[in-house]
Amino acid sequence: MGIVSIKGNSGIPKYKQIIVSIEEAIRGGVLKKGGKLPSINSIRDKHKLSRDTVLMAFNELKTRGIVQSVAGKGYYLISEDVTVSQKVFLLFDELNSFKEDLYNSFLETLGDNVQVDIFFHHFNPDIFSKLIYDNIGAYSYYVLMPANLKNIGHIVEKLPKDKVYILDQTNKELASYPSIYQNFKKNVFSGLQESASLISKYQKMILLFSEDKQPQGILEGFNAFCDTKTIAQEQLSSLQNRTPAKGELYFILDDRSLIFLLKKIQQQQLVLGMDIGIICYNDSLLKEVVEGGITTISTNFNTMGARLAQMILSNENIQIENPNSLIVRNSL
Repeated sequence: MGIVSIKGNSGIPKYKQIIVSIEEAIRGGVLKKGGKLPSINSIRDKHKLSRDTVLMAFNELKTRGIVQSVAGKGYYLISEDVTVSQKVFLLFDELNSFKEDLYNSFLETLGDNVQVDIFFHHFNPDIFSKLIYDNIGAYSYYVLMPANLKNIGHIVEKLPKDKVYILDQTNKELASYPSIYQNFKKNVFSGLQESASLISKYQKMILLFSEDKQPQGILEGFNAFCDTKTIAQEQLSSLQNRTPAKGELYFILDDRSLIFLLKKIQQQQLVLGMDIGIICYNDSLLKEVVEGGITTISTNFNTMGARLAQMILSNENIQIENPNSLIVRNSL
């Protein structure tokens, strides 16, 4: 008797019976990792099925990461873990502490029978493109964090539209995809507005901003607030040649720059929260404890990860703005 067994009157769809047969062959040790599966045509002919029925079964096993197709040779077993029901492609821009919180929350909410493979494009459009092209058809779902990459809609279109989710930043060319995102302009403006009475004791606000990596909405929200309050402002791309001075309030967007600035403040013998101030975007454990606490404007990344997982599990096709809040600490 062959690996695949089909019962005509079982009430179970035939493509599902193919999947179950292969799973049983794996559990029974008949099929082992690296082994070749019966061909699509042989299953079709033996059981008088359509080619599409067999292909549907093989494609599901492929998206679960159990089999792999090799051009001109057929399908081979690459995993014996038949407990995996779905396989998720997760493409981040970079890894940092708050992305790690998002990732852990995402995994916990998805559950044990979903496999998540994580990749990073490091703000490089060529890497973004290659990772997507190399993995078309290999996953049940695709979660993409495009950051501020431009003109990538034609690349994302290569993926099955009902299997794509956009995370953290979105834009007009990706607006038709389900997403959970931050409204950076509104979040920054609202957070600064809420802390305006504390900000008023400083003479100048300085934003450390990288055009290549940071969301444009942060710059827009910062400028809108400074214009509304007629506060002197400055934009820097680096702190390397900057000497912090009394009366300045810095808006910092990454942890490395925060530590670098704190070191310079200590060297100048300035008192944080009195002589000089700091606000950061995105909260982390580091910002809770360093120098008595750093004020942040931040989304909740645990909420973002959990809600994204719920969207996938429920197959929701919606756009959700993730909540954001101001956390006032000693640095302001």
